[in-house]
Amino acid sequence: MNILEACRHREIFAPWFRKPETYRAWFAFLAAMFGLPMDEEQLELYRKHTGRSEAPTEPQREAWMVIGRRGGKSFHMALIAVYLAAFFDYREYLAPGERATVLVIATDRRQARVILRYVRAMLDNIGALKDMVDRDTADSFDLNNLTTIEVGTASFRSTRGYTYAAVLCDELAFWRTDDAAEPDYAILDAIRPGMASIPTSMLLCASSPHARRGALWDAFKRYWGKDGQPLVWKAATREMNPTIPQSVVDRALERDQASAMAEYGAEFRADIEDFVNIEVVQACVSSKVFERPPVSNIRYRAFVDPSGGSNDSMTLAIGHNEKDRSILDCVRERKPPFSPESVVAEFADTLKRYRISEVEGDRYAGEWPREQFRKKGIAYKLSEKPRSDLYRDLLPMLNSGTADLLDSDRLVNQIVGLERRVSRGGKESIDHAPGGHDDLANAVAGVLNATVKPRNVVISEPLRI
Repeated sequence: MNILEACRHREIFAPWFRKPETYRAWFAFLAAMFGLPMDEEQLELYRKHTGRSEAPTEPQREAWMVIGRRGGKSFHMALIAVYLAAFFDYREYLAPGERATVLVIATDRRQARVILRYVRAMLDNIGALKDMVDRDTADSFDLNNLTTIEVGTASFRSTRGYTYAAVLCDELAFWRTDDAAEPDYAILDAIRPGMASIPTSMLLCASSPHARRGALWDAFKRYWGKDGQPLVWKAATREMNPTIPQSVVDRALERDQASAMAEYGAEFRADIEDFVNIEVVQACVSSKVFERPPVSNIRYRAFVDPSGGSNDSMTLAIGHNEKDRSILDCVRERKPPFSPESVVAEFADTLKRYRISEVEGDRYAGEWPREQFRKKGIAYKLSEKPRSDLYRDLLPMLNSGTADLLDSDRLVNQIVGLERRVSRGGKESIDHAPGGHDDLANAVAGVLNATVKPRNVVISEPLRI
């Protein structure tokens, strides 16, 4: 039974397609993905959304979907995962004790739970599939055909060591991890060897688009509109899911056209650029120097990025100036959950080791950090520069190599993950990408800015006639 037949079968997937007319574009995509015959309507949709002329006649080993938000990506990821796991037999490719895995990778735990609920609903409510489940855990299902469906979050470390029948990557344009500066490439590189031993294995990557970089953008540039290459399907939200009201899209366009065209129009954003490339940042890192101890004749400065302890990390950076170089000496990061008062006490002890009696920080945390640091004998000075300006002024230090960073992959990844954005009014801002973090980068940018010696300005006397 092919996947379209399974979608029409009332005892299999048909209950999830109560209004089949609203899934026409998805049925056309599934036909293309699995090399199934297409009717005239499906062929027209295929040509529109792939830019190609010739429909595939066999299943795709690799496919990319650039689809607007709320287009139905997560549900169809779950559907394809269940179909590939339950309707295929991979045992001839497995060694004794080995299992084939159909892995769905989500952006974060919340998105993973959404996909997991879809998978569980199908396995629980389809009688023939329910009988196949040998073991049901918090994030995986072992089927009796030696195949496992597993749903996880983006990490290149946790994706190694599997034999993959299929890997389905959801919203990979928004993967943000502390594992790597380019998590999409790192994770894809980690999973490809695991797909090599099953010749029918599939890789399906789907996401609403973001900036013009990363694996999704690269695949779109290389494969869109080209017959015989990995399939690339591009469609706006309402083209894949016409149940989304046009008024929702219109309101989003009124608020922020560039963002809405990416989220609902499936257009890559032209108003976002990388802040700095990884080679520039790595050139500023002192290899295997993780912390520099205090030296008696050096004047140190410090910058703190406060946090309430529930969502963001609280970070501290200490540095000094040597001639024209800004040296990073010490960084501290405490990830949530934590007690803000205890972290302030810990940071105050570190500051005193470096003979620092004043720390600089941003003004957005309110009065509490000033009060808490005062209790520990440390004055808290509000930064004159907003976060975006700190990053802007950090860039020349990185480009010129006058910044000397500690050996921290997490710090490097946060700096590389920053984005430049230009608003409709022409104002530029620099911040972390959606779903990313920059707490450590912010503290480091703050302290390196503070260590820069102001240039002496010589004002000449007015010419007397």
